[in-house]
Order: sequence, then structure tokens, then C-alpha cells
Amino acid sequence: MVYRRRRPTQMLAATESVAVAPTAPVARLAKPRARMMRQYDLVERVRSYNPNTNEDLLNRAYVYAMKAHGSQTRASGDPYFSHPLEVAAILTDLKLDDATIVAALLHDTIEDTEATRAEIDQIFGPEIGALVEGLTKLKRLELVSREAKQAENLRKLLLAIADDVRVLLVKLADRLHNMRTLDFVPTESRRRIAEETLDIYAPLAGRMGMQEMREELEDLSFRTLDPEAYSVVMQRLDALAERNRNLIGEIEDQLSNNLRHRGLGARVYGRRKKPFSIWTKMERKSVGFEQLSDIFGFRVVVNDIEACYRALGIVHTTWPVVPGRFKDYISTPKQNDYRSIHTTVIGPGNQRVELQIRTEAMDQIAERGIAAHVFYKEGVGSPTEFLKRESNAFAWLRHTIGILSESANPEEFLEHTKLELFHDQVFCFTPKGKLIALPRHANVIDFAYAVHTDVGNSAVGCKINGKFAPLSSELQNGDEVEVLTSEAQSAPPSAWETLAVTGKARAAIRRATRTAVRDQYVGLGRRIVERLFERAKIEYADDKLKGALPRLARTSIEDVMAAVGRGEIKASHVARAMYPDYKEERVARYGIKKGALAAKLKEKSPEPSRSPVAIPIGGNNSALPVKFAPNGGAVPGDRIVGIVTPGEGITIYPIQSPALKDFEEEPERWLDVRWDIEDSAPQRFPARIKVENVNEPGALAQIATVIAEHDGNIDNISMQRRSPDFTETTIDLEVYDLKHLSAILAQLRAKAVVAKVERVNG
Repeated sequence: MVYRRRRPTQMLAATESVAVAPTAPVARLAKPRARMMRQYDLVERVRSYNPNTNEDLLNRAYVYAMKAHGSQTRASGDPYFSHPLEVAAILTDLKLDDATIVAALLHDTIEDTEATRAEIDQIFGPEIGALVEGLTKLKRLELVSREAKQAENLRKLLLAIADDVRVLLVKLADRLHNMRTLDFVPTESRRRIAEETLDIYAPLAGRMGMQEMREELEDLSFRTLDPEAYSVVMQRLDALAERNRNLIGEIEDQLSNNLRHRGLGARVYGRRKKPFSIWTKMERKSVGFEQLSDIFGFRVVVNDIEACYRALGIVHTTWPVVPGRFKDYISTPKQNDYRSIHTTVIGPGNQRVELQIRTEAMDQIAERGIAAHVFYKEGVGSPTEFLKRESNAFAWLRHTIGILSESANPEEFLEHTKLELFHDQVFCFTPKGKLIALPRHANVIDFAYAVHTDVGNSAVGCKINGKFAPLSSELQNGDEVEVLTSEAQSAPPSAWETLAVTGKARAAIRRATRTAVRDQYVGLGRRIVERLFERAKIEYADDKLKGALPRLARTSIEDVMAAVGRGEIKASHVARAMYPDYKEERVARYGIKKGALAAKLKEKSPEPSRSPVAIPIGGNNSALPVKFAPNGGAVPGDRIVGIVTPGEGITIYPIQSPALKDFEEEPERWLDVRWDIEDSAPQRFPARIKVENVNEPGALAQIATVIAEHDGNIDNISMQRRSPDFTETTIDLEVYDLKHLSAILAQLRAKAVVAKVERVNG
């Protein structure tokens, strides 16, 4: 079995706890403690890093949680209270403040016991109450799917994290302990929980810079999802470590000695990659275990930033550098606050040696991420406010949560969350040097929306590193991107949504598209209403319509106009709401009875389009939601009429179209329209012709040549054999106007292979 990280998954709700019947356990990476931690153990663990801890608060929380969970047990048979104790122990290893430790002890009380938020607020204070509430799943959700419920729980959790980052730290510790005890869970649930951890919680820990926790969550999930692959990688790693035991010590000694002889004190230690990291690299690069050259890495930890660059110089002058393997994350930190210098050299024994050079503070943040910031000291204030100032990772998380919260539905929210958390990143620059971090595989569209929504909406082109490139170009690390914009484009093409990678860009494109469509309907509705008022010779004013909004059950004038444009409200209803005495004429607008409307239109004067109340039609690029008759289209020069279709806008028909008979019983849907085409900006319009041609080689080529020579554009061709000697060819083409179409028809009739040609009016 081959495990692939990027496969689609079905996951449990994002805050689901693990408490089900036991199964046969397997070997663990990290065993839970043999006995439950006592009160004094907990207090001593906290006092070891925070001498000013509130012992009374910790003791009260311990007793309260133990009594609340009472006789509840876990799937392993252990008292349920052992779980919040282990979560608290994990957080003491991260040296977190008293409120976080207490929230860990209480995190399941509201959800799984009789405890209430009000009671916790009263006993422990609203700060701890808010933390516990943020860790509690939503209940009684009336949602259709498991995914929708999961997404809503995840949304609640993320919003709570945005308010207080300590919610995230408790949740990650909670998930870590659940993963450590996953062996007792039934196989099917075990897989779902592991997939969820790998899809959401491990990437979230990584985004927050908590590398140790991320690696353990990934390895525990990997062991569950693909135990065979996990076992093989572990065996290879152990065998390699045994073979290279002396070499690793030799490299550490040589590095330390070289640095010390140059007057630079440093702590050097080797570390091997984790099984999941190795497995994903093997899959990504399609290589075998033996082909990996960076399984062991070495950390060089020095006192300050200047020493980092001195150490780099010493290393590079001692051993040959591997080209293309140098990265400076000190001058350009990652978004999760990670800072180090990465380089690879050919070291002792001609072995590739991967080095990470950093300070002690950088080393702490590299392993513990946001948890490395000291929350418990005096003067720090609110952890959330502190991290807003000090942590790029938390700033990114809050920004991302703000974007994700705009998702239209739960499933979309879940998709965007996983997308934002999962992808590796590329770092690009604006022409002014501003750094923009994006998911790997992002393109210029994503970059434009990352700069500003208005830049994305108005983007029409770009330059990458000074050269023109398509907006769909995938970006690479270090690219300088200049986005070219145009004020003429207020909304992006809807097709961009399929090209964009980031949730922010997709959401912004969808929002802009909805706004543009709504604006079209508002414009159409306003024109329809104004034309009706002109015909009825009554006055229209926005102020008067405002007073009539309650009678139309709408909250704004724009809502009314959009509803008229979509066909949800008739213009006559608007008139009646404004003027209760208004009476709609039940006679068709051309003064005849129903059933003869289309025929009467044909008898009208040849230029009805000059009517002052006719709505101007500017083609497919019009500001109105316009489309053309599906089976024949319409071209400038045709006498035309508009038919309003609810929810779709206006369909333009030539007045001779037989399809108009279908609308004779609905005169309220007919609109006076006229062409309004600028000569300086010619457009093509759809038309259909039917050609009866001789069935001989080259006949179709001759027909197509005539159309091409006269600047017509063929959209579609269908052919049907009517007799052994003749074929009927139906051609959808685009022309500029009726004169252009007539010229093409005339030239086709002149061809010997054409027996008959005529225009089709759908």
C-alpha cells in the first residue's frame, strides 16, 4: 500500500474527541505516563519555569475537573481525567501560563460533563471561561453532511483562536495526546482521526512554527495510515544510524573544533529527519531511500546574528559548497517566524552535510514556534495582543481566518482552510521590495489579490522579473512581480476562479463576479422601470421609491432594481407601490390584443429602435445582462426585441424570429430595445446560416474560404446528408452587422457548389 498525503479524505469533525471501545494496541512512539499526575506534580512542573505561579488556581482547577469527570473512562479503561492531565503536562513542557494550564484541565468539562460556562466564569474567571468555551464543539447543528458539521466546528475553533492564541495551543496538545493513545480506537475511526490530524492539525502546528509538535503529529498519523511504510522507513533509518554512528560524531567534532579554533563558540548537534518527512520526500522526488542525501542534518547554534554569518563563512571556507542549497531565512524569515541560515557542504568522507545555523532564540522558535514566546512573565499583557506585535505566524493566522470566514458555505470553508494550511510557500516581491508569501504553485492572479483586492480585480497583465508574462504564470521563489492594471476593468473574468490557488483570491473573484452580475441586473431594472414611467407619463424619483420599499418587501432601491432586472418583480408593481392609483394597461404595448403581437411588430415602421424609451443594447460587453437568441442570434441592422427571462436577464431576438410566438401570452416580458454600437469599437455578433451544397470533395473548404475571406468567424458546423448528391450544412458564425452577413450570403450563392443558402432565425 502506498500512502499519498494529497489524496481526498473524509474526516471527523474538527474538534472530535477520541473515546471509543478498545482494540488490540500496537507499539507507540511515545507512551503516556504509567500513573496519573498528582496535584503537587502539576504545581511543581509549572513552578519549575514560573516561580510566581498561582498554586491555589491550579489546585482548584485540578479538583474541579477531577470531580466533574467523576467515573468517566476512556477507551483504554483509564479514568477520563487522565486525558486533561496529560494535555496540561504537554503544555507545561511548552512553559505556558497558568490560565492555559487551567484551560487544559477544564477543556472537556462544558462538552462532556454537567459544568456550564457560567459556572466556570464564576469560579475561575471569564478569561479561563472564554478559553474553555473556545475549545467546546458546537452542539445540535442542523447540518446535512458530516463535512458541513466538521467545517462549522472548525470555523468556531479558528475564530476562538483568532481571539486568543492559547485556544490553539490547548487544542494541539489535546490532539497530540489523543494521537498518542489512538491504538485503542477502532480501525475505521482511527484512520479518519489520523487523516484529519494530517490534513488540519499538523499543518496548523507547522504554520505556527511548532516543528516538534508537527513532526510528532505527522509521524503518529503516518504510522496509523500506512504502518507498513512506516516500519520500513524506521528500519532503514535505524540501520543507517548504526552504520554512520562514528561519522555523525566525527562531523560534530570537526564542526565544533573548526569554529572554536576561529574563536567562535557554538553548540553543534546532529539530528535525523522524521519518517513522514522522508517518506513524502521519496514520493515527491520519486527516489529511493538510498538516493536521499540529507537524512541527517546538523544544527550550529551560536550567540547572536553576527556569529551566524561568521559561522557560515568558516563552514564555506572549510568545505566545498553544494550549489543551489543556500537559503538565508534570517534576512527573510518564513511566515511562521522561522529564522536560520541553510547551507549544504561536502564534508568529511565526501558526505553531503546539511547545516542550519541559528541563534539560541531562533532555535527555540524553530522547535516551539509561538509557544516559545513567554506568556507568563509580568508586563506581557494579553497573549493575543503580544503575539500581534511579536509574531508574523499569528498575524498570518488571524489574516487567514478573516479571509476564510468569508466563505459562502461550510464545505467551501473547509476546502479553503485545508488549502491555506497545507501548501508550502514561495516568496515573491513587488517592484517596491515588499515581500509577498504565497502557497507553492500560486500564480500572478494570487499575487495580485495578496497585494490588494482592487489590484486583483483590475489586473490585465503582468511582468515577472521585468518580462511580460501571462497572469496564469506559476511563481517561483524570488520572483519580482509587477501587476498591470486598468481602470476599465472593474471585475475579473469569472474563469479566474478556476486558475486561482489561494482561498483569498477565489473568494474575492467570486465576490466581485457576484457584485458585477448584481450591478448588471440593477442597471437593467432601472432602465426597465424608467422606460415604463416614461410611457405612462408619470414621474419617477428615487426618493419616492424609498418610501415605497416596505410595500415591495425590499430594503434598498438597489434591491428593487435588481429584482426587476432578474424578473422577480414587474416594473408595474413598482409603479403601483409608488402610485397606488396606477393601473396597468392590459393591452400589449403596441396597442393590439395578445396573440398577434409578433405579427404586428413586423408591420411597424422599419425603425422602431429610434423610440426614445427603447433600451440601448451594446453587445456581449454591455453593462446589462444580455444574451442573444440561442438558435440564430441577432446582428446590428436587425429590428430587435428583448425578452426578459427571470434570473437570466434579456434575450435579444430579431423581430422575424418564429420563437417570439412562445412569448405572445406574456406581453409584460417584452422590452423595447435598440442597437447602440460604437463604430470605433466593432464587435462580432452571432448568426446562423443553412447551406445546401453539392456533396463533392472540397465543397466545405470552398464555403469556409468564402466566410474567412470576408472576415467572418465560424463558431460551429454541423452537417446532415439530405440525399446522395446534397448535404445540408448548418453554420454558426460571428459577423459585425447585417450588411456584413448579407455580403457573405451573396458570395456563397455565387459558388457553384452551393445550391441554396439562407439565414436561420431561431
